[in-house]
Amino acid sequence: MATTGGSGLDATALRALRDRIQAEIDNGVAPAAQFALARNGELVAFESFGTATDSTRFALFSATKAWIAGVVWQLIGEGLLAPETLVVDVIPGFGSAGRSADVVGRITLEHVLTHTGGFPYAPLGPPEWSDRSSRLDKMTRWRLDTQPGERFEYHATAAHWVAAEMIEATTGRNYLDEVRERVTEPLGLSAFVLGPPGGELTDVAELVATGAPPTSAELIELFGNDEILLFGDITPDLLLGFNDPQSRDVGLPGGGGIGTAADLALLYQGFLHNPAGLWEPSALQDGTGNVRCTLPDPMRGHASNRTLGLIVAGDDGNAALRGMGRVASPRTFGHNGAAGQIAWADPDSGLSFGFTICGIDRDFLAEGRRTASLSSRAAATV
Repeated sequence: MATTGGSGLDATALRALRDRIQAEIDNGVAPAAQFALARNGELVAFESFGTATDSTRFALFSATKAWIAGVVWQLIGEGLLAPETLVVDVIPGFGSAGRSADVVGRITLEHVLTHTGGFPYAPLGPPEWSDRSSRLDKMTRWRLDTQPGERFEYHATAAHWVAAEMIEATTGRNYLDEVRERVTEPLGLSAFVLGPPGGELTDVAELVATGAPPTSAELIELFGNDEILLFGDITPDLLLGFNDPQSRDVGLPGGGGIGTAADLALLYQGFLHNPAGLWEPSALQDGTGNVRCTLPDPMRGHASNRTLGLIVAGDDGNAALRGMGRVASPRTFGHNGAAGQIAWADPDSGLSFGFTICGIDRDFLAEGRRTASLSSRAAATV
């Protein structure tokens, strides 16, 4: 699919978006990429680049977090959870055997979804991550690095394991089934997979690491030191592990989704339009528009602007640093993913944007500039 007739998109801006993506392919940043734009509940543009076709799926990494948030918002709307719900009231053993047992009892669902719970590097990987009882056992020994609510620090995977367990404990059902039946299937996101796909996936773009890391001089100029961990221990080598179907089959709630750019754009149309009343309206508005955390991002010092699960562009001049470029409205909400995946929706224009790529650029500064540039070009199409 290319651009649909009568899409109302600005042809010049759309061409600029295409050209920017094609340049990434031509320059060897990645062998494949996709973008999608949607409006009024429908795709208006969906294009693939390099070796990708429109059926090619990509690792979405942390853009997956929006699906988990969507389930949690439904449970809040149903009165089964609340932002102030204590984790220990849902997961009684959480942190009970760790050195922080006296304070973990203060962690709420809001802390979990705004990355302020204080356990950004809590360990949970293979083989424990494949088994619920092993995950719960691991969580009993987690300890805090900071007090709940004291500091924003991105929890790349740990917080969403907690959110997934809260979903399971509340509903009595596997969180993967809840994601599929509550969000993926009702919104018709046919290519999206989280967890075992029920058959071999032969259309997943292979992840490749490209480029060179930023120089020490670049890091010192921006951050004051050259020992920056962008997402803790989330390294290119770790991300490449998601080429392994067994790793993808785990269904990592904070970053294991596989899908297309169209899935991303249409998910966010769902958040804009709430088809069939999937969400109680106040819960949906809270999740997409109520900024609950403005604590500074430790990387650059700007406000983190976190809702219950997403990021809001804001009007402080830092929307580009949040991945949403310089054109979309301050009310734009979305979430990015490692390697440069990005998805957002702008309530003012009605546009949603999804971008996927399979190149893991070791130069994360260049990746950030690319994401902001693509988002700006996408927003300029309307």
